[in-house]
Amino acid sequence: WLKPHPKNPHYSGSGWDEVSGLDEENNSVRIYQILSCQTGSSTSHWLRSGFIQRQGASQVYVELRFTMMECSSSTHHRSCKETFNLFYYQTDSDDATYSYPPWMENPYTKVDTVAADFLLREGGERKFNMKTFKLGPLSKRGFYLAFQAQGACMALLSVRVFFKKCPALVSALSSFPETVPRTLVQEAQGVCVEQAAQQGPRPRPPKLFCGEDGHWVGQPTTSCACLPGFEPAEGHTRCRACPMGQFKWGTEGQCTNCPGFSYATTRGASVCACRSGYLRAKSDALDTPCTKPPSAPRSIVTQMNDSTLSLEWNEPLESGGRTDLSYSVRCTVCRAAGTPCLSCGDSVSYRPAQHGLVERRVEVWGLLPQATYIFTIQALNGVSQLSGKEAASKSVNITTTHDVPSLVSLIQRIDSTESSLTLHWSVPDHPRYTILRYQIRYCEKQERRSEDQCHHTESNRNQAVLTDLRRATPYEVQVRVHTAAGYGSFSPATVFHTLPDGEKYMWGCEGKHSRAKDSELGDKNNQYLVGQGIKVYIDPFTYEDPNEAVREFAKEIDVSFVKIEEVIGAGEFGEVCRGRLKIPGKKENYVAIKTLKGGYTDKQRRDFLSEASIMGQFQHPNIIHLEGVITASCPVMILTEFMENGALDSFLRLNDSQFTPIQLVGMLRGIASGMKYLSEMSYVHRDLAARNILINSNLVCKVSDFGLSRFLQENSSDPTYTSSLGGKIPIRWTAPEAIAFRKFTSASDVWSYGIVMWEVMSFGERPYWDMSNQDVINAIEQDYRLPPPPDCPTHLHQLMLDCWQKDRSARPRFADLVSALDKLIRNPPSLKIVAQDGVGPSYPLLDQRAPLALSGCASVGEWLRAIKMERYEDSFLQAGLSTVDQLAQISTQDLLHMGVTLAGHQRKILSSIQTMTFRNKSTTTVTF
Repeated sequence: WLKPHPKNPHYSGSGWDEVSGLDEENNSVRIYQILSCQTGSSTSHWLRSGFIQRQGASQVYVELRFTMMECSSSTHHRSCKETFNLFYYQTDSDDATYSYPPWMENPYTKVDTVAADFLLREGGERKFNMKTFKLGPLSKRGFYLAFQAQGACMALLSVRVFFKKCPALVSALSSFPETVPRTLVQEAQGVCVEQAAQQGPRPRPPKLFCGEDGHWVGQPTTSCACLPGFEPAEGHTRCRACPMGQFKWGTEGQCTNCPGFSYATTRGASVCACRSGYLRAKSDALDTPCTKPPSAPRSIVTQMNDSTLSLEWNEPLESGGRTDLSYSVRCTVCRAAGTPCLSCGDSVSYRPAQHGLVERRVEVWGLLPQATYIFTIQALNGVSQLSGKEAASKSVNITTTHDVPSLVSLIQRIDSTESSLTLHWSVPDHPRYTILRYQIRYCEKQERRSEDQCHHTESNRNQAVLTDLRRATPYEVQVRVHTAAGYGSFSPATVFHTLPDGEKYMWGCEGKHSRAKDSELGDKNNQYLVGQGIKVYIDPFTYEDPNEAVREFAKEIDVSFVKIEEVIGAGEFGEVCRGRLKIPGKKENYVAIKTLKGGYTDKQRRDFLSEASIMGQFQHPNIIHLEGVITASCPVMILTEFMENGALDSFLRLNDSQFTPIQLVGMLRGIASGMKYLSEMSYVHRDLAARNILINSNLVCKVSDFGLSRFLQENSSDPTYTSSLGGKIPIRWTAPEAIAFRKFTSASDVWSYGIVMWEVMSFGERPYWDMSNQDVINAIEQDYRLPPPPDCPTHLHQLMLDCWQKDRSARPRFADLVSALDKLIRNPPSLKIVAQDGVGPSYPLLDQRAPLALSGCASVGEWLRAIKMERYEDSFLQAGLSTVDQLAQISTQDLLHMGVTLAGHQRKILSSIQTMTFRNKSTTTVTF
């Protein structure tokens, strides 16, 4: 082998011959030919190229042009071949010699055996062959090509070695570099073009795929967008600056003309500046026109009625181009000539408000006699405060007469309790008029308070008792006189405090209180115990700012994490819905959502959120779990865990007699455990009832409903809650001392728990049936108690009677109840002892209701409805039982044939038939 110039192939003088000539276009070419078919030699003849650098390609293509002689034209056609072999050898350096690498398949790598499509014959058409082969994968710096012929007569006309690449590309505001594919498709990473940037919370570089054939595949994946002040141009290949007079404030869309009363004097503006005298509020979008403050109100009309002044006016001629027009009232009083005029301050009151008026009318009352007032009405809008100028206004002067009554000067406290204040005040001098009555205005002392959070009452004497107050709470009190001339001004506010639980106010010993210690079951809701590692409930209403309690105890949830699916009920403040909560990084779960309906007052919002402030302090498997609140958007929501089976009372009624006593005791044990936890935190529930127990799909019961607002107001329409000493009380579930004296403690919760036990064991029967609330109170006062429900174990009814002890200190604690129920669960045979087999009750018992006589029911359907078994009416009629006279002979077997398969339902029907027939009476029974 000779070694020619590195760019030329090597050749063998004994086989391959280098021949020069002209191609079809008379260009000089060099070819290599071999005529081994003419010599009859089958020796391998090799031809090797010079060193070819890879240049970063992982695979290359080899294009061969060659001619091949047909073997039949050869004189030695038996040893003749019409193919040759193509090889390559990878290396990091140009180190090949005549003897290295050895001329054999290994170390050379075979690409293919090349066969001709067209063969040359004597006198035939002269056509050449074109073949393309792919080499790879390549990993070293370069390679050699080698050609092996064994008995072929051929000429190698040209060898072209090349690789494919995707050219540089700009598309969708993204620039991609020239890319060489290393696989079937090669991912290329790009960048945003100049004046463009990636968008979104997690921006990723643009992406496009380069195909093996050197063509880009599909469209770019990109979030590139032109920056504010620039717009896409030339088919989204570049970002062009907005021309003067136009702007683009975001990343979307094209440049647009500046909005009204604004301008842009440079190219690439992202915001247009407002013209002189015009402004833009912070809440205004950048693509809205600039505006200016309104002109002054017009034509103030006044009307004086005794000490009440009515002001009305017309809207300004110029609104400033805005729709958020409002009005504010300023008041100045001049009491005597020659003295300075002063701001009215709190000496006068405004209805509906002094500031932020939308309607063009306001009432002012509490004006002093013989004084001149200047009322200034200001017109305002969203840019008034930004102007740096006094708001445009119009004023009017008013002079009052001498008949307006004077101020009450001194208010004193005579007595106070946890929920009331008894006040007395001095009678003002009134030589010219008669005092008809006094009006008292009282409000909880708060940093921010609206007028609708205050209360008013009247008294014919110079003293009053304020009731229905919140315990341990400061109240601001003002008094004013009402005469024939109208109302006078309110006195300056005086602050009085209601007492915490267990304290007594001693008049004349201001600031000194004697604490009447209650038993350890006492209501400690307002105390914060520190030490010994005991977590104690904190009443949210003791916070000066109730919102602070919400922030401390309830987690704020982003509204975007919540999806409401359906309305499942109505609460005191709005709808109750089922929805799904998906907090990033956490598993999605169902939640119950209480909403606060629109148009609420600040007080309603505070009362609504107080439940969350309470619930958020509790963590127990038998207490409903608070997920969080949504207060930053409308509607305001409280989110809790979702309980699939809803309220316990309705669930039991729906599944009447379908649970065993041990299952029912398990439910009761869960409720008692939750109440034990609450009592240990010194929290008193006040409304423990089966309707306020929720039950999930695993029959786990959880205490819920921690809202206190219904106990603090008289406007509830729910007949379950009846007025008592200024507040609403659920009479049938409430202990006698709580009804009579509003003494709510953990012991009164134990009484309520006894009623819950009765509800559970009777499968949701209404306590005291259809007796009136007053009849219930009278019966309890006479020591009558509820009898055991049908098939109720004796031990459970005795526990109920223990809970209903008149002396609250004799009632068991919740810890005792949990222990007693655990003993019953560990000893199931004890639950088989029903009431008639046990010891007699320690109290006379109420009859469930007057026994039904056979003649009292007109039809079988009426009788079944009376015992709440109307679901079987069709079964009875199909069995031919249409009159009550036919019922006496029914047996258990008959009921089974009619489809009454539940043992509890069978007992209930047969017991009712026995009662109607025999009407057994007991001397220890009283009927209401």
